[in-house]
Amino acid sequence: MMGPSHALSGAAVWLAGSWALDQFADYQQSPLALAVGTAVCAGGALFPDLDLSGKVTRNQGGATVARTFGVFSLFVAEVMEKISLGVYYATKLSKDPRRNNGHRTLTHTIPFTLLVGWGTTALCAAYGKWAVITILFFMFGLALRGLFDGWAERAGWVIVTLASAGAAWFTFVNLPGGRGYPLIGTAVGVGCFVHILGDMITRAGVPILWPIPIRRRMWTMIGLPNSIALRTGSKTEVVVLRAVLTVIAVLSTAGLIAPSVLQRFNIDV
Repeated sequence: MMGPSHALSGAAVWLAGSWALDQFADYQQSPLALAVGTAVCAGGALFPDLDLSGKVTRNQGGATVARTFGVFSLFVAEVMEKISLGVYYATKLSKDPRRNNGHRTLTHTIPFTLLVGWGTTALCAAYGKWAVITILFFMFGLALRGLFDGWAERAGWVIVTLASAGAAWFTFVNLPGGRGYPLIGTAVGVGCFVHILGDMITRAGVPILWPIPIRRRMWTMIGLPNSIALRTGSKTEVVVLRAVLTVIAVLSTAGLIAPSVLQRFNIDV
C-alpha cells in the first residue's frame, strides 16, 4: 500500500482499539494520551517501509518514510535497506530468489515488529522523557508525512521537521509519566504490525512467517491471490479503502469523545 493508506490504517486501528478498550475493559485515556497514541501508531504504520531507499545525494525517491526528514531520513533508509538485504542473503535458502534490494524483507517480519515495540518501551523506561521526546519527534514526523501527504509535499521536509519538533516538545511538557510510556512502544509495534497486514492484501505479499523455512525457502511471501489482491495506488486503495478507514476512525473518535461531551452537559447515555 501507499504511505498515506498505511498511516491512515494505523490511526484507524488505534482509535478503534481504544474505543473497544473503553467500552469493554473500562480502560480510559486522556485526550492527549489518545492523540499521542493515534499519531504514534500512524507513524509506526509507515516505519517498516524504511527499507525502501531513494537517492540520498539528490534528495529524491524512496518511500514516504524515507522522504520525511529530507536527506537525513533518506540516508537512514539507505542504511536500513542494505542491512535488510544483508540479512536476506545471510539467511536465504536454495529456493529463495536473488534480490538487488532489501524492500519487504527484514522490516516486514514479526520479529522486527516485536523488536521495535519492545525496544521503544525499553528506551522510554530507561531514559524517561528524553527518549520519549526523541521517539515522538520521529513518529510525529512520519504521521504528518503520511496523514497529510499533500500538505507535507508542498511544505517540504524542513516545515515537517519543525512541526514535529513543536508537537514533540508540547507532548514532552504535558504528557505524564507512568502508564503512558509503555503505550508508546505498544503503539509503535501495533503500527508496524498493521503495516504488515496492509501489505499482505497487496500482490507482492510479505515474509510474515520468517524465519520459518517453507519448502527450502526462508523468505516465503504471504499474501492474497493476485486475482483478488489490492493493486498499490489503485482506485480501490485510494478511494474505497481510505474511505472505509476514515469512517472507522471518525466513528471510533465519536464513540470516545461523545460520552464525555454529553456528561459535561449532564446528559446520561
